[in-house]
Amino acid sequence: MADVSHRPGDISGHPDVSEMRDRYAAMLETRGVAAVEELVILAGIYAAISGWTVHFSGALPTLALTNLIVGIALAVVGLCMSVIPERSQDLNFVALLLGAWLIVAPWVVARHPGTGAVLSNVITGGAVCLFALVAGGMLMSKNRRAT
Repeated sequence: MADVSHRPGDISGHPDVSEMRDRYAAMLETRGVAAVEELVILAGIYAAISGWTVHFSGALPTLALTNLIVGIALAVVGLCMSVIPERSQDLNFVALLLGAWLIVAPWVVARHPGTGAVLSNVITGGAVCLFALVAGGMLMSKNRRAT
């Protein structure tokens, strides 16, 4: 009868041990990128509800609707980037554009935006731009190390 007993924690005899180590190392390298992109999801959710939390949805309904649409789009883009971080360089550019739109939207969409709406959009849009740039930089440095 064959010896089928396993020693716990010892996989050095496994035929695919080098491939498993490489896959685990690649997963750990992209985990930091996914963590940054999860912040994009949170910023998108905040942007979507900001019209009601900052209380400008009544005075500026078009800006609240714009923030709702852009916030949902950011949350979806962030989710896609978080699920598949190695394919998310193009989506980082989309998140950067959406963040830039959040920054300029109070002046483009509304005639006289209030201070709360302006601060909310500028801070959220700036944070999204920063997150997209950081995630893109992390992916670029990871790709340089891989080649």
